[in-house]
Amino acid sequence: MTGTETRSLSTFPCTDLNGPPGTTTPQLTVVVPTRNDQEVIPLLLQSLGDAFLRLPVEVLFVDDSDDDTPATAAAHAALCPRRVRMLHRAPGERSAGLGGAVIAGARQARGAWVLVMDADLRHPPEAAAAIARTALGHDADIVVGTRHAGSGSSAGLDGAGRSAASNGSALLAKAFFPRCLATVSDPTSGLFAFRKDAVDLDRLDPLGLKILLEILVRNPSARVAEVAYTFAPRAAGRSKASLREGITYLRHLARLRAGRGQSGGRAGELGRFVGFGLVGASGIGVNTAALWFFYSLLRIPVLLGATLATQVSTAWNFALIEALVYRGTGHGTRAGRGVRFFALNNLLLPGRLPVLAWLVGIGLGVLTANVITLAVLFLLRFLFSDRLIYRAGDRPTGKRDPVRTLVDPAAPTSTPSTAHGGHKRTRYLSHRYDIAGQVTVGSQVPLPELEFFRHQWLSPTDCDIVVRVSDIGRRTPHHRTALTELAREVDGCPASLRYEEQLGRLGANFRVDLGDPISVEVSPLLAHSPHVVYTNVIEALLRFVLVPRGWMLLHSACLDLDGTGVMLSALTDTGKTATVLRLLREHDGRFLSDDMTLIDAHGHGLCFPKPLTISAHTLRAVHADDLTRTEWMKLMVQSRLHSKEGRSFALTLARLNLPIMAINALTQIVVPPPKYAVDRLVPCTIGTTTEVRDLFVIERGAPRLAEMPYDEALRRLLGNTEDAYGFPPFRYFAPALTIDGLDHAHLRIREREILSGFLSRVRVRILASDCFGWADEIPRLLAREGVQAASSTRADGVEWPHSASRFDTPLAAPGALRSMLAGGPP
Repeated sequence: MTGTETRSLSTFPCTDLNGPPGTTTPQLTVVVPTRNDQEVIPLLLQSLGDAFLRLPVEVLFVDDSDDDTPATAAAHAALCPRRVRMLHRAPGERSAGLGGAVIAGARQARGAWVLVMDADLRHPPEAAAAIARTALGHDADIVVGTRHAGSGSSAGLDGAGRSAASNGSALLAKAFFPRCLATVSDPTSGLFAFRKDAVDLDRLDPLGLKILLEILVRNPSARVAEVAYTFAPRAAGRSKASLREGITYLRHLARLRAGRGQSGGRAGELGRFVGFGLVGASGIGVNTAALWFFYSLLRIPVLLGATLATQVSTAWNFALIEALVYRGTGHGTRAGRGVRFFALNNLLLPGRLPVLAWLVGIGLGVLTANVITLAVLFLLRFLFSDRLIYRAGDRPTGKRDPVRTLVDPAAPTSTPSTAHGGHKRTRYLSHRYDIAGQVTVGSQVPLPELEFFRHQWLSPTDCDIVVRVSDIGRRTPHHRTALTELAREVDGCPASLRYEEQLGRLGANFRVDLGDPISVEVSPLLAHSPHVVYTNVIEALLRFVLVPRGWMLLHSACLDLDGTGVMLSALTDTGKTATVLRLLREHDGRFLSDDMTLIDAHGHGLCFPKPLTISAHTLRAVHADDLTRTEWMKLMVQSRLHSKEGRSFALTLARLNLPIMAINALTQIVVPPPKYAVDRLVPCTIGTTTEVRDLFVIERGAPRLAEMPYDEALRRLLGNTEDAYGFPPFRYFAPALTIDGLDHAHLRIREREILSGFLSRVRVRILASDCFGWADEIPRLLAREGVQAASSTRADGVEWPHSASRFDTPLAAPGALRSMLAGGPP
């Protein structure tokens, strides 16, 4: 901030125009730069009042006028029911033009978010309100009003010349900054919002009107969402655009580009590329020599020889890259980087070997063909190594989120399958589930995680969630994954969201229509991977559908040990599943859940017995005679791939511009996750409900037992639950959900209230172990304290209509279960 601006803010403080400041701090401040706009101020204030009536905002005018705009605003401030303030800058204090006005307003804003819009009503207040709702409800740092995506339009521009200039300036900006603006369709928009904590105002040095471009370029890691809108005709006043502003814009682009070049990001990447290339060239020599040895001297077949030569050259390359290029500064341990480096080079083999065989088949020499295939894959190996193994892209310059998020209030609501002539498919729901009488699901895709709740005679018309297979997405591939939130309650149509990956209709796409019932359409690729359909889409919906009904899907395990309801919570891959198996095997407990438990505010836990995932560290709890020899052989591979390391690698991949859902689906089709029903691994009975008395938050570390304060328990359990939904695309589509009239923010509040009530009835303790010894300590603690449940609290009642032969007691009928938990007769 310049000294001139500092004097301006101290000499001309903000003035409240419609009464004393309110006691409630607004969440968002609408900053409206004005300059000789007195004609439009009355209409603007009234329109803002109507559009923002139900939003926690304030309006702040930053005025550079020489006319009566301040007096007009003061006289008509009562037209707006929101707090209205004004910062007037004197003629000598108006540094940096409109950009400087935005920065001055942001510094005076009381809200955590700042929304910028013009005063001439070319930015419709309704569109500004849509941006405000997106900002307050989505996981984004910058929200851009776009004229160039979805149903957005620049129809209000004055003539073809202005329209061409606007479009050209946006294209020019994207040409100057192709990576930084990859997910932004309208980088020169004047209608946008940003989170103050995510933007360093001190780094901004605006020049001209295009302050958004400055914010985007100087904050390359900020998460961006867009809202489509139609640019309106001018209500009054004159345009601030001119030839002089055009020249200023070009100067601004050149200055920003020069600043980006000085940041060292591209230079550093170029240096790593050159170093990697030199090491790779030496590695090609080593690989060629090794292949000559295996193929020519030992007479090993060419493809096997190439595979063995790859191991030799990989070891050579890794040693030199560690010592000379990254110098031991990569992400994680050296051993971990080595494992990932070898895995990467071997994963590329299935693509390289067929090409090698083809080149040899057409008459090319073995060694020549080998060199060609290695050279072709060089760039791919560099990009994957640099960004996945060493994560150099995380350093100073940061990187934009790869998924493009667009909120499109005026989008058509017809489904892609009908709108684009998709294949006609049966609508019969062959798989139906009744989840403890709380939520019903009908699906064309089998959902093995819900097999316990199978209820085939459930009427399709009674389903709360319906899952069908459809042709989702455009026919042709495109550059980037997109999450689009479609019309919300327009002409009676429900809110919808659509997730489309780069592969067009061949990708792992889905669409959700939030009507009654909730309709989910998944692409054929997703349908072939039921685990991904359930984990990445359906379970997220179940989580929020349950909340208005008084239940929370808590990431936890639940057992009944001698009549005592015991719950375990931990971060993913801590050791919870192994502890559950040992407790069941050694202490004859009743099993309710391992991954997710249904809880209410009264301390009840309902069973949610999904199949258990056996990751690498869980193998110690599985006995050799529990599985067949073939299952054990598969498990050695499956448990490694579907472990914490595999999940971490997948999350790293998700940060790149890759079709991560398709990769996930294909991976799980080729190597299915190691999932087993609990009674397949250990003899046990499955309970239906319990009253939870003890909750242990287990963690690794020096042994300790401590009471966990209520606030800490609430924070930790919510965090553990969020951790379970860390894989894409949850964080992109969850903010778009509205269930039973509650949007995402209110659903989260209600979920917190349920957990708060639950914890008020449960004893919560931290139990740490450095030897996976939780299954030894928990029974000793319960026995020493003499904890006995007042009753078994099991749900006896009318038999729930599915096979209950292996359970200790039949499940209650849905109505009986609700009555029992409410304290009334079945």
